[in-house]
Amino acid sequence: EISACLVGSEMCIRDSWPDREDVTAGRDQEAGGTWLGINDHGVVAAILNRSGSLGPADGKRSRGELVLDALDFADAHEAAEAIGDLDAGAYRSFNLVIADNEDAFWIKGLGRGAPIVAPAPTGVSVLTAHDLNDTAASPRARHYLPLFEDGPIPDPENSDWAAWEALLASKDMAPGEFEPNAAIHVETDYGFGTVSSSLMALPNRNEENLKPHWRFARVWPEREAFTTVMP
Repeated sequence: EISACLVGSEMCIRDSWPDREDVTAGRDQEAGGTWLGINDHGVVAAILNRSGSLGPADGKRSRGELVLDALDFADAHEAAEAIGDLDAGAYRSFNLVIADNEDAFWIKGLGRGAPIVAPAPTGVSVLTAHDLNDTAASPRARHYLPLFEDGPIPDPENSDWAAWEALLASKDMAPGEFEPNAAIHVETDYGFGTVSSSLMALPNRNEENLKPHWRFARVWPEREAFTTVMP
């Protein structure tokens, strides 16, 4: 399942998806889906479990299928509409992000009814196992949203990702917080923790000569340096 897949630290090459030759994504070798990917049209999709729904469940489909479903589309808006028509009861609860260089959507599945589709606001957002930018429920969002907002924005064309790479490696927590998932880099002695980190950038809509960027770092069992997946 997406949220705890150790083999997810191995990025899959494009030919790992023979039925989707335009997709670059990791592969969950247990359930066959993915947690993060991009297609050749520049659509990005990523999925998280919601609070209380870590791991697979009998009778439920893998949430990793939803990312692949989204990447079947050449446009983020069309992908979000299609996911919104599915039965959220077929999956454990999830938070799904779908974006391209024009639109970004947060899709919430509550394990019943239809998924709830909402446009992401302009600017920096943080999504955890709670609602988007839910700084009341998520100590991670409460602590890190201002740090991302105030920090230097990456400059992919000049290979400058340093500020956000440092934030993704941070084990800092807000004062008074002790739960490990209040940090971005989660590390425990009971098998729950951060497996990998990714940084992705899409070119502006008027920059057709530029390509998407994807930086990836294996984190478990120990953090390694970021390497380039794309371009």
